[in-house]
Amino acid sequence: MTTATNPQPVWDDEVATAVQRLTAAAENDYYNPYQTFDWPDAIPEGALWMSEDLMTVHGTAAAADLTREQYLALAKWESVNFYSLNVHGIRELLQEVVQRIHAPGYEIPTPFFHHFLGEENEHMWFFAEFCLRYGGKLYPNRAMAFSTEKHSALLDNFIVFSRILIFEQIVDHFNSRMAADTALPETIRAINRVHHQDESRHIAFGAQLVRALWARLQEAGDERETGIARQYVEKYIAISIQQLYSVDVYRDAGIADPFAFRTRLLADPARTAVHEAIAQRTTAFYRRIGLLAPTAG
Repeated sequence: MTTATNPQPVWDDEVATAVQRLTAAAENDYYNPYQTFDWPDAIPEGALWMSEDLMTVHGTAAAADLTREQYLALAKWESVNFYSLNVHGIRELLQEVVQRIHAPGYEIPTPFFHHFLGEENEHMWFFAEFCLRYGGKLYPNRAMAFSTEKHSALLDNFIVFSRILIFEQIVDHFNSRMAADTALPETIRAINRVHHQDESRHIAFGAQLVRALWARLQEAGDERETGIARQYVEKYIAISIQQLYSVDVYRDAGIADPFAFRTRLLADPARTAVHEAIAQRTTAFYRRIGLLAPTAG
């Protein structure tokens, strides 16, 4: 996929109003993350590191095959994997936004881009800090490779901001749940709570950009490009969820044949409803703007 930084004008009054509102909110809510968190020497032994209903074994027949030790290890390493995915995802979105800030065509969103970049850099720091302090590592980036097929600048930008929005909405599904889960240690609840608070602004901002870009794509009338956009969104949602199922995690949790275990989990019918819940906010948004078909009935 090519990187395009000079789109045709697409930003309407709704985008401009959102930029002003969200920029003011970012300035009013500013905090110093380097002084926000208490980092204990260790997470208590026997503690859950992830909400049980967010674990990839939740509701599956395979869960019953795990010992308690394996189950707790799985919660730990799935937590580290989740924050590692955040680090890699944030690094990617930072690169994309940096290429667009103060570029021609981005005069309207640029004021919020400054806050977005600063906050996302800080998020990347505290997620990595957690992984390195308590897991001793970041899991490697195994994200999908993107097509190098050339598209219009308009479609390229729609794909970029859709990737960012989908990533943030899926992450926020986990953040909001773990921030409220009293079964988790306070350190874990705190980083999810802080991230959720910032992401509410980023998601609102991203939704406005994607809405405007999709409207412009429809106005352009290129059915091939609108078809590519639809296919891309559907594929990216599915692959983003599949990244939660990590062979590296299953191996670290002491599970025999982690590849077969991953395949078994993904094939379990109980996970279909879970995947729908994870993506519910995202699919509802894309249905609302007319990209995805409405649900039957």
